[in-house]
Amino acid sequence: MATPVGTAPPMGERIQYDRADLRTICLIVIAVIACVSALKFGQAVLAPVVLGLTLATVLTPAMRVMARLNLPHVVGALGALVFAIIAIGLIAFWAGPIMMELVNALPRVSDHLREWMSDLTLALRGLEALEGQLAESGEEAMEEAMPTVIDALWLAPNIMAQALIALGTLFFCLLTRSDIYAWLGRSTSRRLSVADRAVSHYFVTIAAVNASLGAAVAMALMVMGVPDPMIWGAAAFLLNFILYLGPAVMVVSLLIAGMTQFSGGMVLLPPAVFLLLNLIEAQFVTPTFVGRRLSLNPLAVFLAIVFGLWLWGPVGGIVALPILVWSYVLLTQSHEEEQVFEERVA
Repeated sequence: MATPVGTAPPMGERIQYDRADLRTICLIVIAVIACVSALKFGQAVLAPVVLGLTLATVLTPAMRVMARLNLPHVVGALGALVFAIIAIGLIAFWAGPIMMELVNALPRVSDHLREWMSDLTLALRGLEALEGQLAESGEEAMEEAMPTVIDALWLAPNIMAQALIALGTLFFCLLTRSDIYAWLGRSTSRRLSVADRAVSHYFVTIAAVNASLGAAVAMALMVMGVPDPMIWGAAAFLLNFILYLGPAVMVVSLLIAGMTQFSGGMVLLPPAVFLLLNLIEAQFVTPTFVGRRLSLNPLAVFLAIVFGLWLWGPVGGIVALPILVWSYVLLTQSHEEEQVFEERVA
């Protein structure tokens, strides 16, 4: 017997519905936990694969240009692979001196902190024992944090293997992307292509903005007399791809550089100048060029990057934002955007 309109279902049916909903929710929670656990467990393979797929998505416009020039897919894929290898080499070339400078600066920063601690001890009596404990614990922490040669030799093969997986995924994805999309069907291929185009546009725009930020940081540090301003500008360019956390690392690094190069209030000048330039970039430049279409919720961006860093470390932090943009566009794209894409392809 059907339940009349406007009346509540019987108690037995309502309890049955509630139990069914509860089972569904429990299954969803279990599935999410299982997926996250699988991603965490398979980090050594899945992280470089996802990085390769992300790079392939970013390089999609270059493949389209080569297709218009009637170049074979193999040539385009090889060109993108060579470009990625050169870019990775340049990043390693720029990032290496920065890391070595920070490592070499740690003893000097420790001396500064020990001097400040001594001054504080003289001002506030009774802290001699605490100072000794802090000094001892600080030295032990530094010794534990410094990697040994054995650790480096152990990590090198793993890093090389993951780099080969990422580059192999990049090459074969660019080589067979059109075939894979054709196999998925016209409608799905169209939606995926719109999402790929959005990620490419977003990444290229952000790369241009970050390059401008890096140039501004390099010029400002050059005026202040900070050593190796071009390297610091390259670091600002790279770290700004990891929103929130990257600039925070840059601020701490510039604070260490200020402590080793200046004294007094000048110590805070390098990080303060970077914060001002980063504020201008984040509040005015990026929203102007990216546009409202790809304006994401800051909380969602922050949580995505934190989750990516927790899941896969630096690689997770790099791919978190492109995956978020790709998923957002894929789920929210309108029928008009699909029609525009069809007209462009035609």
